[in-house]
Amino acid sequence: MTFMGRLRAYLFTGILVTAPIAITAYLAWLVVSFVDERVTKFLPKDYNPNTYLPFAIPGFGLVVIAVALILIGWFAAGLVGRLMVRLGESLVARTPIVSNVYSAVKQIFETVLKQRATTFRTVVLIEFPRKGLWRVGFLTGDTPGRAQGVHPTPLVNVFIPNTPNIATGFLVLVPRDELLVLELTPEEALKLIVSAGIAVPSPEQLAAREAPQPDRNSATAPSRSNK
Repeated sequence: MTFMGRLRAYLFTGILVTAPIAITAYLAWLVVSFVDERVTKFLPKDYNPNTYLPFAIPGFGLVVIAVALILIGWFAAGLVGRLMVRLGESLVARTPIVSNVYSAVKQIFETVLKQRATTFRTVVLIEFPRKGLWRVGFLTGDTPGRAQGVHPTPLVNVFIPNTPNIATGFLVLVPRDELLVLELTPEEALKLIVSAGIAVPSPEQLAAREAPQPDRNSATAPSRSNK
């Protein structure tokens, strides 16, 4: 390799090492600054150290929010707190439109925070949007109601994220025997989707693990396809 070739290789290596760290630190700083600016201005001056210290404390707003959420959770876990939460939920349930939004948001947060069942923990491969084209998705649970009668094999719910915006996607009802469980972890699958297939685990990593074993008694642990 020539001298200029070595310099070019070192330059690309330096970019590869520093760019992810710099971008991550910058995004984290933006989030911290955004929260600090909007939280600290509501605090009394006597309780805001940024008003009398010669320097600002980064992340103080995040600490305030964390403490406030802990106190709210402690209060809601008590007898009086539970009664107030039930009263508030009963009032919301009687409000048109608002009740639907509240119930949907609450269910999503309960699923994510409590990690119920195996939601979004199983990565699968299905043929979508037509035969011969394959998409990576996440198993989210059993399909309820009359939908089970449209196919002889029980149907399951699979969420297929879009690239690169994984917050949007498709909900597909798939026969359980047409799923292929992948060895990917949810984090690796998300990286694969967001990067448009660039960020993939090494063959050695995949060879060192096995896909989840099928459980034919549960739709949340689908079997491999025979294809």
